[in-house]
Amino acid sequence: MNIQEVLSTEVKNGISELYEITLPSVEFQPTRKDFEGDITIVVFPMLRHVKGNPVQIGEQIGAYLKEHVDTVSGYNVIKGFLNIVISDSFYLSYFDTIRTDGGFGMVSATEDAIMVEYSSPNTNKPLHLGHIRNNLLGYSVAEILKASGRKVYKTQIINDRGIHICKSMLAWERFGNGETPESTGIKGDKLVGNYYVAFDKAYKEEIAAMVTKGVDKKIAEKEAPILMAAQEMLLKWEAGDDDIVSLWKTMNGWVYRGFDITYKNLGVDFDTLYYESDTYLLGKDVVADGLDKGVFFKKEDGSVWIDLTDEGLDEKIVLRSDGTAVYMTQDIGTAIQRVKDHPDINGMVYTVGNEQDYHFKVLFLILKKLGFSWSEKLHHLSYGMVDLPSGKMKSREGTVVDADDLMKDMTKTAGGISKELGKLEDYSEEEKEELYKMIGLGALKYYILKVDPKKRILFDPEESVDFQGNTGPFIQYTYARIQSILRKAKETGVDIVAAPDAGLVLHPKEKELIKQLQQFPDIIQLAADNYSPALVANYTYDLVKEFNSFYQQVSILGETDTAKKVLRVQLSQKVGETIKAAFKLLGIAVPDRM
Repeated sequence: MNIQEVLSTEVKNGISELYEITLPSVEFQPTRKDFEGDITIVVFPMLRHVKGNPVQIGEQIGAYLKEHVDTVSGYNVIKGFLNIVISDSFYLSYFDTIRTDGGFGMVSATEDAIMVEYSSPNTNKPLHLGHIRNNLLGYSVAEILKASGRKVYKTQIINDRGIHICKSMLAWERFGNGETPESTGIKGDKLVGNYYVAFDKAYKEEIAAMVTKGVDKKIAEKEAPILMAAQEMLLKWEAGDDDIVSLWKTMNGWVYRGFDITYKNLGVDFDTLYYESDTYLLGKDVVADGLDKGVFFKKEDGSVWIDLTDEGLDEKIVLRSDGTAVYMTQDIGTAIQRVKDHPDINGMVYTVGNEQDYHFKVLFLILKKLGFSWSEKLHHLSYGMVDLPSGKMKSREGTVVDADDLMKDMTKTAGGISKELGKLEDYSEEEKEELYKMIGLGALKYYILKVDPKKRILFDPEESVDFQGNTGPFIQYTYARIQSILRKAKETGVDIVAAPDAGLVLHPKEKELIKQLQQFPDIIQLAADNYSPALVANYTYDLVKEFNSFYQQVSILGETDTAKKVLRVQLSQKVGETIKAAFKLLGIAVPDRM
């Protein structure tokens, strides 16, 4: 039982004894820095149940707690706020229970499984900066959910079919001269992306030529020969034409090998993959079943719709008049298929940009109306765009911010700054490169994950690699500093295995550090409940700030009192372990030296 639970129970007992009233709940908040105390009980909400002066009520509760709770060593009342001082022995005892706990903050998995979808790219171009935010968010939320006690399946649906894929295929057929990733030395996803750009260029040229001949621009956009040829190719693919399907498999294979390299470099993975070419026909049978149940209705032209006007939305098509599926049908079918494949799933998280907010509201409502119990536990992890100072990203014209290039640039930027700072004289070139990559990727990931997912980000590579402030490298540097302390402690024979001396009087900075560590398990649960890696990122920054303040004001290895020195080294070690564990949830590595 934590201190808040103990105090809550005792405050209710005290109110019952003093006023013969049952108090339903007790409100707590951290004590303000300018007052003495470790936790504050807010008296004002009690006035709904207890009549009297808030200061007087606070004094009476404080006196009751001091008499009945061993860990309360003092109190003071400021207006309607009762500040409670918790004894050093409580914090020392708490620290002793967590200091050797290798899984501190983590909860072992239950049978309650959740599926997290992220990435889900098109196979006609490489991954870009927007995909980076998507992958980092999805991966981190999956890791946080795991740490909070959920069984997690990481998945993606690969958009491997459709007109956009045929555009790259057709352009390669016409302009490619048989080139391959092997013959060109170009990564497969980039090669295919080049042909998507080549298609767009040829398409625009054809439109311009048609307009010059007097064709209306809108008609030209629909009837440009190259577009008609791509549409014809899609029909052949759907009909199972051997040559087209063979080319499709070959070019998608190039893309997947390219994607695998990007995912490996980014440090994300998946447990299971779904392909749109396997799922695009799913959902049609569900629509037929929904028609019978009266969930859907048919219009005169034969198209099938759902009416969501009572829910504040509008009518939504789920099947075209020619019987072909729309994206919504596909998503309905895919969700149902996933639960069939993994019967233990009791919820899904879709990591998709905020431009799809409406789509997911409709999808979740349809699944609910179809009667699936798990539809109550579907969540759209919606996120904002990522911009660079130079402007937004476009992919058709080939000016996209490429994920691989960005990761290389981040490593280069980290290298430049690290060289300026020096301190790497005894590193081999290989060790330096590894460190630059760790710092560069850590900077990129932290900069993106520290921001609330719903907010738009202006990503500034230079700012993200700063070794000061709320950045990945600042936190990594603190971790490396702690490892240096631990190495020196070992060299000088400091015994950090023994339990801390229970009779120690804590320095205020030691107490603050233990209080900060105490929050970690709750932060993991809160981040899981809110699907927000930003809570873990900013907690880690607060922990690091608290440690640096402790480091500056308290002597660690220079302390002459052995018991104090041992405790301070143990505290440093636990902070280091917690930084490493928190950063692991964000997919960020930490260096032992920097």
